Amino acid sequence: MSTPGVDASPTRHGHDVIPLRQAARVWFAISLQTFGGPAGQIAVMQRMLVDDKRWIGQQRFLFALSYCTLLPGPEAQQLATYVGWLLNGTKGALVAGILFILPGVAALLVLSGIYVAYGDTTLVEALFLGLAPAVIAVVLQAVTRVAKKGLGHPALIALAVAAFIALTAFAVPFPVVVAGSAAIGWALGRHIPTLTAPAKATADDGPAPLISDDVLHTQRPSGRRAATTLAVGLALWFTPVAVAAVLFGRSSIYAEQGLFFSGAALVTFGGAYAVLAYVAQQAVEVYGWLAPGEMVRGLALAESTPGPLIMVVQFVAFVGAYRAPGPLDPWVAAILAALLTTWVTFVPCFLFILLGAPYVERLRGNRDLSAALTGITAAVVGVIASLALFFALHTLFATTNQLTPGPLDLTYPQLSSIKIPELTITLLGSALIFWRRWSVLRTLGACAAVGVIIGLTTS
Repeated sequence: MSTPGVDASPTRHGHDVIPLRQAARVWFAISLQTFGGPAGQIAVMQRMLVDDKRWIGQQRFLFALSYCTLLPGPEAQQLATYVGWLLNGTKGALVAGILFILPGVAALLVLSGIYVAYGDTTLVEALFLGLAPAVIAVVLQAVTRVAKKGLGHPALIALAVAAFIALTAFAVPFPVVVAGSAAIGWALGRHIPTLTAPAKATADDGPAPLISDDVLHTQRPSGRRAATTLAVGLALWFTPVAVAAVLFGRSSIYAEQGLFFSGAALVTFGGAYAVLAYVAQQAVEVYGWLAPGEMVRGLALAESTPGPLIMVVQFVAFVGAYRAPGPLDPWVAAILAALLTTWVTFVPCFLFILLGAPYVERLRGNRDLSAALTGITAAVVGVIASLALFFALHTLFATTNQLTPGPLDLTYPQLSSIKIPELTITLLGSALIFWRRWSVLRTLGACAAVGVIIGLTTS
């Protein structure tokens, strides 16, 4: 039920739920805190959009997340785009999605330049030493909050635990986990009528959200709108690649990267980790854009910057074009290739959301679909917990394959020893968030400062 006195339909009578300028400020603030991969990014949006701002209801947030989980590409960025569409229509989707990745694009562009210019990122690693451990505390907070509000039935708790075990202990492919959870959710919905009911609200949940769990978006799906969206999206997606092929030749590095990463954008089910091994193998062995072991260094840089982890493809394109610039200046070539690769990686994300969201909104009332997505939502809780564990292990423990030359290993690491500085900062971040109740931004700042001190004094 919508809040009294608030028009909760994002496009009704031409008015937005939230003024676009105000929403843009919040999306920019979110974008500066999106460290730690999808788990950390979902954590930030959960806290700001659902818990603090009360702009969107918990079940609506989880429903959108479940849909984005089904799509190829970074689910957190697509979730931001979806919620931006709910709040402010197409303009809101573009603003939210672009701002979500903009700081990461700029930061990784600078770090890639430092890498090719100096070949040493000691200072950069010192600057970000404190951020990754602090994100672990943020993610832990998110997992507990999402689990508390999203798992309203014991069967869903069991499904979340099963998804976590399947991913972490048995390495079941992500699409299999999602498909199985959808099927189980559908079957449970046939026997448990209350399965899709939200978890009971607690006394401190605050006021009703502006976009409640049951209000319907007024932008209706239509064949004409879908055709227009698809045509514009495909033109925006491939025109820069076609221009690069005409200007520099079909066999140029720019056309090759544009086509390769366009294809990679369509197979990134399960997030960045699911496709990075393939990208690393192709970039090193087939195209020769990177030297063996450099993909791991690029991954380390991408993990230390805000935004989706798939942004590492920007590093791949930058380094490859810098070393084989063709007729261009190496720096111009590197920047051009990095921006082209970023473009073809993320334009499909906007296309999938703007094309599918109106249809998904109308299907929310379908009982079978709702039950299937509820099953996926439960699995997503397990997925977030699995990603949090993966991130924590790689952050807190030294691994035998961390920076050694050779193919990229994205399985759970062989642990050798715990990193005392990272563990110390993790405990500090946890204390500040859970005990002192500090804000995430303030906590990240404090931990980053500690990381700089430790990094510069021990290097």
